[in-house]
Amino acid sequence: MTTPSFSSFPPSFASFPDLDPGPSRNTLDRTRNESSTDAREKDRIVKKDKNRRASKKHKTAKHEVEPVLPNQHGHTWKGVSILDDEKIKAEEDRRLAQSDVQESQWDSRPVFFSDRKGDQLNVTYGGIHAGNIPKYHIVKPGILGLDGDWAIYRRGKGIEITVGRRHKQPALTDSSVTTLLAAPPSRRIIGSGDGYKYEEVDGFLRLPCKHGQKVTEDYRSVTRQHEHADSDSQSSASDDTSGDESGTPILTSHQLSLKNLERQLAADPSSVETWLSLVRHSLSDIPVTSKNATKTRAEITLAILTRARAAHPHNRSSRILFLKYLRAGEEVWHESKTKAEWEEALKLGGIEIWMEWLEWRIRTTPGGVDTSVMDATRVLSALGSSESCEIDKLRVVWRVAVAFQQAGYYERTTALFQAQAELTFEVPQSLYGLPLELQVESLEQFWESEVPRVGEPGAKGWGDWISSGRPDDSDSPPKAVPQINVGIQSKDPYAQWHYEESHADRTSRVPARSMDTRSESDPYATVLLSDIKTLLLPLRTEGAKNTFRLIWLSVLGLHIPGLAETLSQGSWDDRWSFTHLCSFSRLDSIFPATAGQRQLIADSYAGTLIGREREFSSAFGPIKEWSRDALGPLEWIGQEKWRMWAAIDLQGIDHDFVRAVFRQLRCGSEDYEWDIYALAFEAVLNIKSALKLSRTFLSTARDSLPHWASHARLERLREHVVDARKVYQTVLLASQHPSSQPFVGQLWWDWAEMEWLSGDQNAALHVIQRSVNIEGVGGMMILRVKRSLDDTISCAHEQWKDQEGWIKLRALIELLTSSSQDGALAIFDSQPSVNQSSGPRESMMVASLILLYNHSVMLRSPTPPAVLRDRLQVAVDTYPDNSLVLGMFLEAEKGHGIWGRVRAQLGQSMADGGPREKSISRRITEVWVAGWEKGRWQNEIERTRSGLTTAAESERTTGSAILWRVILEFEIRVGELRRAKKLLYRAVNECPLAKELYMVAFGPLRSVFSARELDGFVDIMAERGIRMRKGIDEYMTGGDESGSHSEDLDGSEDEIEHEARQRRLLMPY
Repeated sequence: MTTPSFSSFPPSFASFPDLDPGPSRNTLDRTRNESSTDAREKDRIVKKDKNRRASKKHKTAKHEVEPVLPNQHGHTWKGVSILDDEKIKAEEDRRLAQSDVQESQWDSRPVFFSDRKGDQLNVTYGGIHAGNIPKYHIVKPGILGLDGDWAIYRRGKGIEITVGRRHKQPALTDSSVTTLLAAPPSRRIIGSGDGYKYEEVDGFLRLPCKHGQKVTEDYRSVTRQHEHADSDSQSSASDDTSGDESGTPILTSHQLSLKNLERQLAADPSSVETWLSLVRHSLSDIPVTSKNATKTRAEITLAILTRARAAHPHNRSSRILFLKYLRAGEEVWHESKTKAEWEEALKLGGIEIWMEWLEWRIRTTPGGVDTSVMDATRVLSALGSSESCEIDKLRVVWRVAVAFQQAGYYERTTALFQAQAELTFEVPQSLYGLPLELQVESLEQFWESEVPRVGEPGAKGWGDWISSGRPDDSDSPPKAVPQINVGIQSKDPYAQWHYEESHADRTSRVPARSMDTRSESDPYATVLLSDIKTLLLPLRTEGAKNTFRLIWLSVLGLHIPGLAETLSQGSWDDRWSFTHLCSFSRLDSIFPATAGQRQLIADSYAGTLIGREREFSSAFGPIKEWSRDALGPLEWIGQEKWRMWAAIDLQGIDHDFVRAVFRQLRCGSEDYEWDIYALAFEAVLNIKSALKLSRTFLSTARDSLPHWASHARLERLREHVVDARKVYQTVLLASQHPSSQPFVGQLWWDWAEMEWLSGDQNAALHVIQRSVNIEGVGGMMILRVKRSLDDTISCAHEQWKDQEGWIKLRALIELLTSSSQDGALAIFDSQPSVNQSSGPRESMMVASLILLYNHSVMLRSPTPPAVLRDRLQVAVDTYPDNSLVLGMFLEAEKGHGIWGRVRAQLGQSMADGGPREKSISRRITEVWVAGWEKGRWQNEIERTRSGLTTAAESERTTGSAILWRVILEFEIRVGELRRAKKLLYRAVNECPLAKELYMVAFGPLRSVFSARELDGFVDIMAERGIRMRKGIDEYMTGGDESGSHSEDLDGSEDEIEHEARQRRLLMPY
C-alpha cells in the first residue's frame, strides 16, 4: 500500500477535520451540507470509472504514477481512480468558486490540496526518484489548522505570522509604533469604590443561590434599591461621559505625581526633600541612554533647582541643593561661570562641598598632580585645626593619594603615608607639643638622611634616629633594585613599552634613594619631603590615628569593607577609593573564565533529550562590601569560609612591606583591633604562622579577651575544634567574668556557635546555660535561661557588639528549643536600643540572616524556604550594597529559578519616582552575577552592557576611573574591541589623570589602534602630567622604528591608491 507524501505541509494536528476511514474518503469533503442530488451524481461517476478501468489491459504513460503495488506482492489496491478523483476535485472547486453565499474566509478556501499522484516506486526503493519529484506550490500563505485570517510570510531569515493580508507588521522600532506608545492616554479607567460585587456579612460573602431561597428583605425594597443603584451608575456614567466629551485633559500617574509635588511645594517651599523628589520625578521620563540625555537632564535640573533657590532663603544655604545645582551646571555652563558658582558654593563651607570641589578640580584642571596638591592644601587650611576635623582632613589626603596612584606616581603615595606615619607614631620625645612646622622641619632632616622608613626592612623610626645621634645611612648595604623581567617577546615597540611600564607600576612602589640606579633613569622614583609636606597632618586623637592606619591598608590593596561609608555617611567616596577592583587578579575573578564559550543546555542519550544540571559558582563573589564590623576580619560564612580577605585579595601586594607596616605601627599590647587585622592578613598567607603570631601577642597580653577570641577563631579556621574548645573553657570557666564586661558576650557566642555548627545541639544548649550560670534540664530551666538572657540584653554595655552577642545567644536558644524560625527572628527585631543607628541595625540584620543561613543551608535543618527568602528579599532592598546579604540571597535562589528575583535585582530599581543610584561595588557585583551560572554569560551580555551604560551616564558614577576600567574590560572580554576603542576616548575624557585607562590602548586594544593614534595618546599623557617611567622613543630604534611606522605607511598608501582609482574613473579617456 502506498502512502501519499505530505512533507511540504506544516504539521498541525489540533484542527484536522474528522475523516471517516476508507481509501475512498482520503480527500477532505469541505461541503458536508451538499444536496442528495450531488451525492448521487458522484456515485454514478465513480461506478462508471470502475467499469472503464476493468476493460483496460495496459496503462498509459499518463497513469504511471498510479499507486498500485507490484504484482509479486500477491494483491493490488483497488481504489478510486486518480482521473475520476481529479474530476471530482475539480467539480468541488468549481462549485465553491461559483457559490455566492460564503460563511467566512475560512469556509471559502480549502484547508489543503491532496496530492493523488504519488510515485508507486517510493515504497519499493525507499525514496523519491531524482528525475520525477513532484512540485508543490503554495496556494495561499496560510497556516494549516488556523483560521484563514492568519497568514504567514517570510521576512529576512525568519517567518512572520500576520493577521489579514498585510505583508509587513509594524516593528517596535517603527515611527508609528513609537508615536503610539508615546501618545498620552485618551481615557482614564476609574475603579469602583467597592472591591467586591457582593456585600460581606459576618465575614462571608452571600452569593445568590440557584434554588431561589427566600431572602429576608422584601423584594420591593430590593427592586427599589437596584433601581436606585442603576440610576446612580447611569448618572455617574453620564457624568464621566460628559466629562470626557468636555475636552478636559486626562492626567497620567506621572503628571498626577508632579501635580501633588507642586501642591506640596506651594504649601512649604522650604522642603528640600520635596524639591529633590520633584527633580527625580521630572527626570524619570528621560532615559540616561537616550540622545542628548545628559544635557537635557542637566537643563531640567537647573530649571527646578533655580526655582528652589529663589523660593525660600533657607534653600540657598542647603548644601545638597547647591551640589545638585553645580553638578548639573557643569554640563551646561561656560567654564568661567562654573568656576564662579563653585566659589560661591565654597562660602557655605562643609566637608562635602569641599570634597566635591576637589573632585571637580582633579577632573577638569590640566595642571596634573601638582595642581591637585595645591588645591588639597587649600581645602586642608579651610577645614580648620580642630580635632573634629581630623577625619575630614584624612579624607582629603586619601583622595590626593589615590590621584597620585592613578597618575602613576606610586612612590609619592608611599612616601606620603610613610612621612605621615613617622610624624604620627615616631615623634621624638624632644619634639612633643611643638608646632607642626618645627616638627616637619626636623622630619625633613630625617628624610634626607635616607635611613629606612616605615614599611622598609630595618626601619627603626624617626624617634630612634634622633636618640641614636642622627646616624648617616651611607654605610648601609645597597638596596636591591627590582629588575623588570620581560615576559613577552614582541617586535611591536608599543606592546613592549606597555608590558614593562605596567610591570614597573606594580612592583616599584617604594621610593628610591638618591644613590640608587633607578633614580638616575627615573627622577620621579625619588621623592623629596618638600613634594608632600604640605599634606602632612597633626593627628592627635586615637580615632584619627586608627583611621589613618586603615586608610593606608586600603591604599596598599587591603580593602576594609565599610571604611569609606564610616568616614562620611552617604558620600560618594567609593568612586575613587575602591582601587583594589582594578587589579588584574580582581578583574579576572569578576569575569567568567569561559566568557567566549557557549555551554550546551541539553544532551541526547538514545535519541532522548536530557537537560544538563545547572552549575553555579560560589554565591559569595569577589566584591566584598558591608557596614563596618558587620563581619569581623576573622569571621566567615559558608562552607568555603568566605571572609574579608582571601588569597585572591592578596595577589599583587608586597607581603613583606605589609607585615612591616603591621609590626611598626602597633601601639602597645592593648591595640587589639590592629592585631586582629594583622592576624587576618597572616592567616591568609599561612595559618600556622598566624597562630605563632597570636601566641606572641598573648605572651604580652594574657588578660586580653579579644586576643583570646582571635586565637580561638584561628583554631576553628584550621578546623581544630578541640583546641578551640580548650581556649574557651580556659578563658570563660577558669575565671568568672561579669556579663557586662567587654567581649564576654562575644566569647560566649563564639563558643556556642562552634558547638552548634559542629552538629552537637545539646553541647550548644549547655554552653548557653553556662553563660548565665544556670544548670539543669527541663522546660523550667530553659525558661529561666531565657529570662536571664533577656535581663542581660537590657543591661548597659560599653560596645554594641557585646549586646549583639547576647542577642544572638537568646535567638539561638529559641531556635534550638522551639524550632521556630519566626520566634528567633522576633528576638532580633525587638531590640530598639540597637536599631537606632544604621551601622548596628545593618549588623543585626546580617546576624539574623547568618543564623537562618547556617540553620537551613549549612546544617540542612527542616526550614520553610520562604522564611529565609522573604527576609533576604527585605534585606537586599534595604541594604543593596551589602555583599553578605547578596551572597545569601543568591544561595537561597539557586533552586527557585534564579533569573526571576535575581534579574529584578540586576535591573534598574526605582526610588521616590526616579531611578535609584547604585554604588560602584553594586554595579561591579552585577557584572559578576551575570556570569554566576555557568554557561549563561553569553545570554546576559546585552543586559550587562545596558547596566554598565547606565552607570557610565549616571551622575554618581560617571567620573569613576574604576567603573570605566571595568567597562573597557567587559568589552574586551566579549570581543568588542571597536566598541571598547570608542569607549576609551570617553573614559580618558571623564578621567584625564587615570594612567591605567591610557595603558589599555597599548595593551589589550593594540590591534585596533594605529601607531599614529598611540603617539597621540603619548602626547596627551605628557601634556596632562601623567608619569611615564620610560619614553616610547627608547623603543623606536633600528628596524623596530621602521616596523612601527609601517602601519601608517600602509594606511597612507591605501588612501593614495584609492584616490588614484577614483581619478581614473573620472577621466574621460
